[in-house]
Amino acid sequence: MSNIKKRPEVLSPAGTLEKLKVAIDYGADAVFVGGQAYGLRSRAGNFSMEELQEGIDYAHARGAKVYVAANMVTHEGNEIGAGEWFCQLRDMGLDAVIVSDPALIVICSTEAPGLEIHLSTQASSTNYETFEFWKAMGLTRVVLAREVNMAELAEIRKRTDVEIEAFVHGAMCISYSGRCVLSNHMSHRDANRGGCSQSCRWKYDLYDMPFGSERRSLKGEIPEEYSMSSVDMCMIEHIPDLIENGVDSLKIEGRMKSIHYVSTVTNCYKAAVDAYMESSEAFYAIKDELIDELWKVAQRELATGFYYGIPTENEQLFGARRKIPQYKFVGEVVSFDTDSMTATIRQRNVIMEGDPIECYGPGFRHFEAVIKDLHDANGQKIDRAPNPMELLTISLPREVKPGDMIRACKEGLVNLYQKDGTSKTIRA
Repeated sequence: MSNIKKRPEVLSPAGTLEKLKVAIDYGADAVFVGGQAYGLRSRAGNFSMEELQEGIDYAHARGAKVYVAANMVTHEGNEIGAGEWFCQLRDMGLDAVIVSDPALIVICSTEAPGLEIHLSTQASSTNYETFEFWKAMGLTRVVLAREVNMAELAEIRKRTDVEIEAFVHGAMCISYSGRCVLSNHMSHRDANRGGCSQSCRWKYDLYDMPFGSERRSLKGEIPEEYSMSSVDMCMIEHIPDLIENGVDSLKIEGRMKSIHYVSTVTNCYKAAVDAYMESSEAFYAIKDELIDELWKVAQRELATGFYYGIPTENEQLFGARRKIPQYKFVGEVVSFDTDSMTATIRQRNVIMEGDPIECYGPGFRHFEAVIKDLHDANGQKIDRAPNPMELLTISLPREVKPGDMIRACKEGLVNLYQKDGTSKTIRA
């Protein structure tokens, strides 16, 4: 391997056109979206062709790329019309499609030549020979199976020049490479054709049912028993390992997450890459701040997946969930008047006069403030704004920019549980 560090792409999820624009504004080099066919997120805000064209134009104008996930497993008849659809995507200027089914790969390569194809993580690529096989099929990038560890990743990189895309943040699937049939069995919804009902996230218990409908828990009623639910991935501390081992694209999961999540996580990984490309010292100087920032949008505990060993029961959510800090996304800046130091914001959650808040924006800009001089769209002074999406004005001590976000902070101290079982305390 060369000693020259190659800058990896920060690849963010974009479930809607709004999220696409937010991800790019907050530093994403590329985004992955779902079209209205052949994807695995039927409940995500999948893009119409008109929205996709607008998204591609928006991204390209800012030097970013757009990939469409078409990673479903096709049954008989599902492939009808795929060639025409791939041609449409190519002609719109799409940068690549992400595919797992060999039939769709052949259809795309033969009927829409010129459209770049990336192999989905669903295809379970775990060794360099597999990478070379897909290279021979004309694919330019492989999304690494999530079960690959760091040593295996390093060996793959040494033996192939195919681009490596690797997941670095977000939800993990309890099934091997996401190929789950539990949803099919439990709710007749095919996880491999876009209908996953998230059965692994349900609460389960063991029951004695001697009289038909009567049931008695053998363990006692446990309020939160997530026996199959894995914790989320977070590799922010290990960006140096990923870059040094030649990962070309750092993939963030979460097409169904909020713009609060997309903006925060993209901001963090962009800052981490920028810092490490500058120097190791620059990265380690902000590492703890990046970790604290990611906890502000965490929904579950965080771990490193398979990168440093086989996950144990500590990487699953057995029993009651530990306390995770809750930061409420309350608004997005629409404009700012520097003369009056007043921001016009689009409200997203209930806001009250006196609420402690944090304002943040692209480039990892942050400052804390308190909601003051809260006025509604008619200029009336109010103490509480209960209705989302209304325009409000507030006074701020520092300048903000359109597109900056505002989250409300709870006062006090919150324990953050680390993957090694220890905890740390931050001010929330």
